[in-house]
Amino acid sequence: MASVARDPGGNKRILFIAGGGERKAVRLGKMEFRQADAVRVRIEALLAARLTGFLDHETQKWLAAAEDVIHAKLARAGLVDARATGKANLGKLLDAFFETIAVKPGTLASYSQTRRALEEHFKPGMLLLAIGALEAIRWRQALRDEKLAEATISKRVKTARQIFKQALRWKMITENPFADIKAGAQTNKSRMYFVSAADAAAVLEACPNAEWRALFALSRYGGVRCPSETLGLRWRDIDWARGRITIRSPKTEAYENKDQRQLPLFPELRKALLEALEQAPDGSEFVIARYRSTAANLRTQMHRIIAKAGLKPWPKTFHNLRSTRQTELTETFPAHVVCEWLGNSRVIAQSHYLQVLDSHFEKAATAPKQEAAQIAAQHAAESSDVETHRVQAALSQGAPVPMVTSGCEVVRERPMTPMGFEPMSRP
Repeated sequence: MASVARDPGGNKRILFIAGGGERKAVRLGKMEFRQADAVRVRIEALLAARLTGFLDHETQKWLAAAEDVIHAKLARAGLVDARATGKANLGKLLDAFFETIAVKPGTLASYSQTRRALEEHFKPGMLLLAIGALEAIRWRQALRDEKLAEATISKRVKTARQIFKQALRWKMITENPFADIKAGAQTNKSRMYFVSAADAAAVLEACPNAEWRALFALSRYGGVRCPSETLGLRWRDIDWARGRITIRSPKTEAYENKDQRQLPLFPELRKALLEALEQAPDGSEFVIARYRSTAANLRTQMHRIIAKAGLKPWPKTFHNLRSTRQTELTETFPAHVVCEWLGNSRVIAQSHYLQVLDSHFEKAATAPKQEAAQIAAQHAAESSDVETHRVQAALSQGAPVPMVTSGCEVVRERPMTPMGFEPMSRP
């Protein structure tokens, strides 16, 4: 139990017995008794939480909103952990989050977009306590009002959830307002595009040199990620004799045994790489040597080449080349084999790469017709066998034999005589 002690000058302090039996005090300064008594109630709840591990929601909210001075006094008394980041507002959370993450440039760029969206909507000085589940829902709706794609909204919601989950670990908040906000699908199926073999051949023809043909072939026929894996490919990674390529993957290197993989040296890929090797300067290390700067905009140049080929540039230029190859290979090889070659999982392939094509519908629609024709032919053969058997049986017994048309409709029975069929009488 805790109690309020009155000190001279209107100062108040809360007296309590700590877990080890030590008598402690939290000095509140000059304060009305009712205010001090409210603090006493919260301190009793904190003491109980030390024993039970459970802290009620109202006390959690009170603690999150407490001024730094009060919070520091509670921490010195051993009732709570010290605040490491000062007053909990959105700006301080975002600063702390971006200071502590170690991600690749592409991921950092994606996270930064979410940061801007949070700061523009809530403002950096807004207390985290003021951002509840309702405010999180309104933020998501604001993204929809901006006419952003659902995949983009989904990615930002998931990033916001991750940021606030870290705030929860740091005890800057008591609950994650984004925990139950539905993110939605991160794949925009309308932006998926299959690059046919004919279109790929036209683009290869339009490429200005052998290096560009190799770059395009690695994406279209190797399913290699561009630019991260394409630019990292060295000539020594190609085993011409065994027909294999070692692909080193910065995207998956953080996972155990996923820093590299083996890819078949497909015939289309071999042709393009051999041409590039013949034209490469002596002592070249990298397959793609010209466009190694991170400032190089491969997509813009690729769009020019596609337009030169007489085609309209498709969305997600290099991603859809990889998606095309995964869809194509899965038609021939088991899914787990293709995923091993391309360096992703079946779940990711299903969600982000595999496409349903018009050819799938056409194949499904024609298969029943072919099957029906086979059944009809089989039925006709069986019917013919049955009729032959009936005629033979009638002949052996001297019974009338049914005469049929091609449509198997009985016209008239003609009795059989020892000399053959009895002549038909005219009406």
